Amino acid sequence: MSTGTVRDDSTTRAGAPTAPGGLQQGLKRRHMQLIALGGVIGAGLFVGSGVVVRSTGPAAVLSFLAAGVLTVLIMRMLAEMTVARPALGSFYAHVRETLGLRAGFTVGWLYWYFFVIVVAVEAVAGGRIVQLWLPGGSSPARRS
Repeated sequence: MSTGTVRDDSTTRAGAPTAPGGLQQGLKRRHMQLIALGGVIGAGLFVGSGVVVRSTGPAAVLSFLAAGVLTVLIMRMLAEMTVARPALGSFYAHVRETLGLRAGFTVGWLYWYFFVIVVAVEAVAGGRIVQLWLPGGSSPARRS
């Protein structure tokens, strides 16, 4: 069955086939950055934000804004450190280089521990969100 379109069977330099519309398989740096951003945001942020805004009101936006500015500043500092002294590894390599082996070791394990905890919290938050979508799921407003 023909649709009347011309099929392009060429391949890209990396050997990935090109789709008829000019699309190709493969991830670029910007794709990886967006995937990482989605992983950082997660479901826990939305659940936690709802609780904070409900209890403190719109003033919570100012604290989120301040935390966002602080995060941007920290990321810029890490970028400058990486450009000035490239190191193999994550940001804990910079800690190890500037504060010593013990501090680098501690930061590396605390980072791992943080992500172990975050995976569990994200699973719980995702379960609570899905529970609200299902029929018969109780919302926090109905329980109180």
